[in-house]
Amino acid sequence: MRVSWITDRTENGGKMVNANSTPQGQTLLPTSKRSLLEAAVGEVQGWIASRGYADYRVRQVFEWVIQRRAASFESMSDLPLVLRQQLALEWSVFSTQIAFHGRSPDGTEKLLLECHDGRRIECVLMVETQRHTACVSTQVGCGMGCVFCASGLKGVERNLTTGEMLEQVLRLRNLLPPGSAITHIVVMGMGESLANLDNLISALDRLCSAAPDLGLGLSQRRVTISTVGLPEKIRKLAALNRQYHLAVSLHAPTEELRNKLVPVNEKIGLGAVLRAADFYFQTTGRQVTYEYVLLHNINDRLKDAQALAQQLYGRKAHVNLIAYNPVAGLPFERPHPQAIRRFVAILREQGVSATVRKTKGQAIDAACGQLRYRLDSGCLSPPEDEPVSSITADVP
Repeated sequence: MRVSWITDRTENGGKMVNANSTPQGQTLLPTSKRSLLEAAVGEVQGWIASRGYADYRVRQVFEWVIQRRAASFESMSDLPLVLRQQLALEWSVFSTQIAFHGRSPDGTEKLLLECHDGRRIECVLMVETQRHTACVSTQVGCGMGCVFCASGLKGVERNLTTGEMLEQVLRLRNLLPPGSAITHIVVMGMGESLANLDNLISALDRLCSAAPDLGLGLSQRRVTISTVGLPEKIRKLAALNRQYHLAVSLHAPTEELRNKLVPVNEKIGLGAVLRAADFYFQTTGRQVTYEYVLLHNINDRLKDAQALAQQLYGRKAHVNLIAYNPVAGLPFERPHPQAIRRFVAILREQGVSATVRKTKGQAIDAACGQLRYRLDSGCLSPPEDEPVSSITADVP
C-alpha cells in the first residue's frame, strides 16, 4: 500500500504537501526570526518587558504553544493584538516546516521536517489504545556507520538543537485529537543520541517538566534513550541522576561480528559497552534493554542466539528483537519467521528476557532514516506492499 498524502493542518492553508512541493521542497534560507523554543525564558521575558508588557505575558505565550497547540502567534487570542503582531515579526513558533506527512492504515504517522537550513529530519507518532509514543531524532543523519541502517548512508551532518527536538514532540502531539497527549518518548530516530547528549537532556528535561509553560509533565520513566553504545557517555548519563530508560543497540553477540555490522565497535569494544550498561543499571536501578536487529543468515543463526545468551546470562537485562526491514540498495534480508522463533526460544531457555518488536508504520517508511533517504533519492512514496516497521511497544 502506498503512503497516504494528507493535509498539513495549519501552516500550508489546508493544502496537500509533499517533499517536492512549494515551498516545502525548496531549500529554506536562514531566517532572521528567533525561534521561540530555542530561547531561554529570560530572553523572551526581556524582549516582552522592553515593549512594555507584564511578565505574565511570557507564561501565556509558552502555554499557548506547549499546552494549547498554537502554531502561530495570531491564534493566541488572549494576547493583545499589537503584541501578537510584534511577536510574529521577530519570532517564529516553530523553526521547522512539514515537508512530508504520511499516515499508515494502522494509525502510525510520520513527519519529515525541514529545518531552517534545508536539512531534513524524521519523527514518528505511534498510536495504540492507551499509548501515544513519539519517536524523535537527535541528529541529521548518523555517524555510527551501522551497515544495515538507512540513517547513516549519508553520514552525520550536524547535531539537532534543543528546540528542534522539542518541536518534533510538539508537532507529533499536535497530530493527536484534542484531549489526547503524548504518553511516551523513544529517542530512536535518526542519529546517535548520546553524541548529542547535552542538547538531548535539555530537551527531555523540559518535556518532563510539570510547569505548564515549560513541558508536558511526562514521567522520566516513560522516556527511552537508544544508543549504539558510547561507554563514556553512558556513564555520564548515569551520573546525571535521571530515570530515563537506556536501550543499547547491540546487534551482534561477538566482537568480530559487531565490528562488521557496527564499525564504530572497533574503537569501542563490545565488552566496554556491556560494562558501561552494567554501570548504568547499578547507578540508576533501571534495567537496560538490548536492541538486536535480526539479519537473515548473518546474526540470526543458532550460534548467534547461543552467544548472545551467554553474553547476557546473569545480567538484569531485556532483549528487544527487531526483524530487519530491507533498505533499497543494501544487501541485507529480513529473517525467516522460524529463525525469529528459534532465537527467542534459545534466549528464554537460558533465562534471558526477550520479546519481538511489533511491526507498525507499514507503507510510510516509518523506520528511522528510510523516508528521508527515499525522498532525497527522488522517490516520493514507498513501493507497493513494502512492509516497514517503526519503533513500537514490544510484544511476546
